[in-house]
Amino acid sequence: QLGLDKSQPEQYWIFVTSLFRGDLGDSLIKRRPVTELIGTALPNSVSLVFSSFILSMLLSLVLGVLAATKRDTWVDNGIKFIAILGQALPNFWVAIVVIFLFSVKLQILPTSGTGSLAHFVLPVGVLTFFLLPGIMRLIRSSMLDVLDSEYVKLARIKGLPERRVIWKHALRNALIAPLTAAGMIFALLITGTVVIETVFGWPGVGRLL
Repeated sequence: QLGLDKSQPEQYWIFVTSLFRGDLGDSLIKRRPVTELIGTALPNSVSLVFSSFILSMLLSLVLGVLAATKRDTWVDNGIKFIAILGQALPNFWVAIVVIFLFSVKLQILPTSGTGSLAHFVLPVGVLTFFLLPGIMRLIRSSMLDVLDSEYVKLARIKGLPERRVIWKHALRNALIAPLTAAGMIFALLITGTVVIETVFGWPGVGRLL
């Protein structure tokens, strides 16, 4: 049934030809086609990743611009401290802590599973917390480079409002590098949520793996 009686080149050829037909075989554990398992889990992962990605991009945009415009102030230092925490703390530990606080102690959010918007809050929040630092620091550094450029100085000399200079002239050019990195991050997230999906019992590709 598994084709183990055939030679290794034959086994490999069968695997490759089946792969091109979209046949990944049956799971030895679930006793179901692998494509069926992936098809069931993938929408859950996409919804989790997409929500976290959009939220992290919006927050990164606001915090990154704020940190750049308030350079070396307490605002900038506070935002950089958040970024350091997001990169230093283990994601499984943060997930367990938020479950303990909001689900066990306060009992305001479900601990695991899917089914309602409330189920999204904790996993999306934790995933956003770990996506935030990288994009936010990219936006901050790009904004600092752009704010020192000649065309931004010219816009200020012309007497344009500071808000328009920052959000229209500076940010538009500062987004090139962050958007490029964000695309790669989004692609990696689909299979990079193994820990988050396991801790929160989220039935996605990460937990399936």
